[in-house]
Amino acid sequence: QVQLVESGGGLVQAGGSLRLSCAASGRTFSRYGIGWFRQAPGKERELVAAISWSGDNTNYADSMKGRFIITRDNAKNTVCLRMNSLKPEDPAVYYCAADTVWEYYRGSPRSRVYDYWGQGTQVTIST
Repeated sequence: QVQLVESGGGLVQAGGSLRLSCAASGRTFSRYGIGWFRQAPGKERELVAAISWSGDNTNYADSMKGRFIITRDNAKNTVCLRMNSLKPEDPAVYYCAADTVWEYYRGSPRSRVYDYWGQGTQVTIST
């Protein structure tokens, strides 16, 4: 069982930055890949970035490459998403999710692959 809690969302100006955090419970967190997804009103949930259980592998959606950085600290059971150069198209609810295949990284963009989800944190951009 993994519980995930996101934080760090809020209102920021276009061009600004935010740092989202995903705090996890459970001893096995450090063995799971983690994905950050987002969902805007009327749109499907989409992968933003993913990171392997060790932190050695990451992947990003094309529109986030060079702007967003995903990192993890297994000692603290956290995964962070640093979002820079935020754009008017970035507002959404951002979720972190765990892919509980043991020590195996898929970095899948398919939400059905992820077994546990947080409640989400809202990101709003002012222009």
